[in-house]
Parts: sequence; structure tokens; C-alpha cells
Amino acid sequence: MDKACVLKHKVLESPLGKIELSGCDQGLHRIRLLSLKTSTDPAEAPAAPEVVSGPEGTSEPLMRGAAWLDAYFHKPSAIEGLPLPALHHPVFQKDSFTRQVLWKLLKVVKFGETVSYQQLAALAGNPRAARAVGGAMRSNPVPILIPCHRVVCSGGALGNYTGGRSVKEWLLAHEAAQAGKPDCGVSSQGRTWLEAAAGTTGSQGADRN
Repeated sequence: MDKACVLKHKVLESPLGKIELSGCDQGLHRIRLLSLKTSTDPAEAPAAPEVVSGPEGTSEPLMRGAAWLDAYFHKPSAIEGLPLPALHHPVFQKDSFTRQVLWKLLKVVKFGETVSYQQLAALAGNPRAARAVGGAMRSNPVPILIPCHRVVCSGGALGNYTGGRSVKEWLLAHEAAQAGKPDCGVSSQGRTWLEAAAGTTGSQGADRN
């Protein structure tokens, strides 16, 4: 991280729980799930993005990141028209296989799609580097935005996820539902979360349009 960076923070509510964005004026550094939501009551609607900490307010990268995440959860069809925030975590500041894999994943694997670790390794130019792709996914500082949840095992298993298997299941189910695809073997908990989120999204529709 550049020594000149002054990190600012923005926390927003999501169907999964509180998500923190950290970044400087030059770009977004991290996206982190702070607390996993235990309630799945459809009447409990996510609040609008809220700044809870950080020096001197917020920054454009944080605002763009929050707007992107808000669209991801509540109006995925709007994502393609939104500008991505600049990224300024150290992993994006130097040339490496991890950076190459993360950029390829961001550009190639779209909403509602999945890719295997081996396929992503091949896309990044090294078909034998499936294990290194797994390491790159663990190093991803901006999950959801760079969709490491869309990387699954060749045999069909979901594989690991830094945020936990239930979060990966929910994200894939959310995208499958929006894209009209099967839910990739998502568990009953993942489906319950998705149904609850669909209820909250529907309750907010009149305010968002």
C-alpha cells in the first residue's frame, strides 16, 4: 500500500449482513463482510448505504464501490451500466500471476456464470496452475466485485470461499435466480437466504424505480 494512502471506510447493509469498503482517494482497497446475517425475515429490508467511519468523509472509489454493490444485490440488471471503482490494493500495483488471474476473472466471467479453477488457469495463460488460481482467490481483496465466488471445482463441487461456504452458496443462488439458471446445488440455507433477500428487494422496488 502506498504510504501516502489515507484509508477511509464505508459500511453498508446487505442481505448477507454488514459489508465494509476500505479505500483511499486513489482507489478501493478492500471489501469485507463484517457480520453474517442470522435473521432471514423478509420484512427486514437492507438499509441504504451508510458511512459509519473514516477520516474526512468518503471518496469517489468508495461511493462507486457502494453503488455497484447496491446494484448487485438489488438491481443486477443495472450493473453493466455502472463504472467500476479504481482499485488500489497492493495486489493490483505489481505484475503477478495473482493480479493476472483476478483481472481475467473480472473481465471474462460474467454475472450468473461459473468457471473452474483449471479453466481460469488456462484463461490466465497457465493451464497447469489450478492450485495457484486457488491461492489467487484467497488473496482477492475485493470479493463480489471481483467474483471469486464464481470459481468452482471441475467436478461440480462449489469449493472453498474466504467468506464461508454459505456465503458462496447464497451469491451463486442469487445470480442463478436473476439469470434464470439452476441453483448449482445450493443448500436449503442458501435458498432460504435468497428467498428472504428477494422479499426485501421486492419491498423496496417502488422506492428504487
